Amino acid sequence: MSHPRWLRRSGDARLEYGADYNPEQWPREVWDDDVRAMREAGVTIVSLAIFSWAKLETAEGRYDFGWLDEAIDLLHANGIAVDLATATASPPPWLTTAYPQILPVDQKGNTIWPGGRQQWRPTSPIFREHALRLVRTMAERYGSHPAVVAWHVSNELGCHNVYDYSDDAAAAFRQWLRARYTTIDAVNEAWGTAFWSQWYTDFEQILPPRQAATHPNPGQQLDFKRFSSDALKDYLVAEREILREITPDIPVTTNFMVMGETKGMDYADWAAEVDFVSNDHYRLPGRQTLDELSFSANLTGNIAGGQPWFLMEHSTSAVNWQPINLAKKPGELARDSLTHVAHGADAVCFFQWRQSKAGAEKYHSAMVPHAGTSSQLFQDVADLGARLRSLSDVAGLPRTPAKAAVLFDWTSWWAVEQDSHPSAQLRYRQEALDWYTAFLDLGVRADVVPVAADLSGYDVVVAPVLHVVPSTLALRLSEFVSSGGHLITTYFSGIVDENDHAWLGGYPGALRDLLGVRIEEFGPLLDGDTAELDNGLTGTLWTDRIDVTSEETTVLASYKTGDQAGRAAITRRTVGSGSAAYVSTRLGPDGLVPVLGDLLARAGVTSELPEALRGQVELAVRGNTRFVINRTEEPVDISALGGDVRTLTARGVAVLRA
Repeated sequence: MSHPRWLRRSGDARLEYGADYNPEQWPREVWDDDVRAMREAGVTIVSLAIFSWAKLETAEGRYDFGWLDEAIDLLHANGIAVDLATATASPPPWLTTAYPQILPVDQKGNTIWPGGRQQWRPTSPIFREHALRLVRTMAERYGSHPAVVAWHVSNELGCHNVYDYSDDAAAAFRQWLRARYTTIDAVNEAWGTAFWSQWYTDFEQILPPRQAATHPNPGQQLDFKRFSSDALKDYLVAEREILREITPDIPVTTNFMVMGETKGMDYADWAAEVDFVSNDHYRLPGRQTLDELSFSANLTGNIAGGQPWFLMEHSTSAVNWQPINLAKKPGELARDSLTHVAHGADAVCFFQWRQSKAGAEKYHSAMVPHAGTSSQLFQDVADLGARLRSLSDVAGLPRTPAKAAVLFDWTSWWAVEQDSHPSAQLRYRQEALDWYTAFLDLGVRADVVPVAADLSGYDVVVAPVLHVVPSTLALRLSEFVSSGGHLITTYFSGIVDENDHAWLGGYPGALRDLLGVRIEEFGPLLDGDTAELDNGLTGTLWTDRIDVTSEETTVLASYKTGDQAGRAAITRRTVGSGSAAYVSTRLGPDGLVPVLGDLLARAGVTSELPEALRGQVELAVRGNTRFVINRTEEPVDISALGGDVRTLTARGVAVLRA
């Protein structure tokens, strides 16, 4: 992916700042107040027309662009750039009334009705016809407007409609399977359809994994997840191709959702289809809320290939969609924003500019809250704008790679949480986040990288619950270790190939020889059960009945209690100057700290922070600039790091130049 072209359209390098802007929700006289306040806050860019289809095309083929023309002209006159959406995120009522066959269908065959948003099938030819006509019309009308610096395809593709089980989806799924497998016999082999009399003799017999009497075929489920991600990607490409045809000099993006349990879209696969990566992120409650933000920003930066990316949405304060929606504490607005910048974001934007007075998101915070521009929140927004202006020299700097990495794999995420497994309690992303938190607690920088990433620059790679391991990936990991790298993996890793077929001969399957261990049966734990280790740690969720099979494998910890008492719990096999370690139980972030610390020490990887600061602050690096992020609720003395900042305030961020 090339350097984001939208930066060059802005003139001098700068960190962009702004929000979704929805002028159609407000009387015309409010718009002038908006742009004055935007200038006061330091806003440089807004995303426009995201949910405007119903106001732009009021009936089939009948357009009303007057209000949007005026809004774009007003923004341009005030020096504010526009990231213009194609407005296709949610079809208008006239379209779903005239063509109800565009509405999605759930797994049980129920129609997903209008009234919310994203009520469309990714594979609907009728929807695509109308949406792409609007895209073409928008591109022809606004492609030459000097305010438009980027195209924003749809919005949060797949947020509510990633899995559609309609007849349109069934037809498209069959086409996808033909392209992937060519023959029906190859599908049967991949899905293991000899089981339960599922053998197909024609592609037309295949359906999406709709509600069945019991567990649908696991290979079918996994392929449907692949297909669903690809169907949305194909729609993204369809819009992009029209935009590139008409406006080849305006870059195209769409906002990913690398956050929490949003897992239906393989964003590592999508990244090559946009001119620059954009992401939406909203904090989730819990002990690891700040670590999850850092994890997601880190992963987004590596999906972007280490190049700058665009934070398209996050919140100034409370959201509206959690059971209890807490306002952010003082300092959190800036800290959260700058954490994204630390991991490569060259734009910081919020949802939205002015808090809505009506609609489902009226209690979602904004840059201008219901209390108005005299509020403390708006003052915090303006203060952040000034700080971003002071950091303009950071714009364009790539992320500086770490010496350690956490491997992230969407296919393993999809497969490992399917039904009919040893434990339904396993959560792939949580295990990956726990390891990342352990790195933060140790003060060691680690990248979160897609599974296809080049690993050669890393000394240590952690691959938590790497469940799906094709032979090519197994070879890559083996070569990484043989070349002196240090691999750490966990329970339920290496178990199946790309078709969700178990590797035979004992677990952990494709990684068995590399790790020098063999497991005949899993030992999942019931809720509330634990297994004590002889190093004082406590395991939950999972144990393994491990036999050590290699003379180069050392037992680092054993089970002290439970069914596996006396057997290995944590092992490490040396391979020349490299190693492959295995952790067979869930230890949580606290338990992982001593384990990871020991394995990092053996690999020669140390923290870049003074010992007193490890765990208290996060360090992220872009070029010659260090971001020091306070992970605590108390001030921290960072004078040992040098620079002008001696004390880092609670929830503060210091930016230190070399």
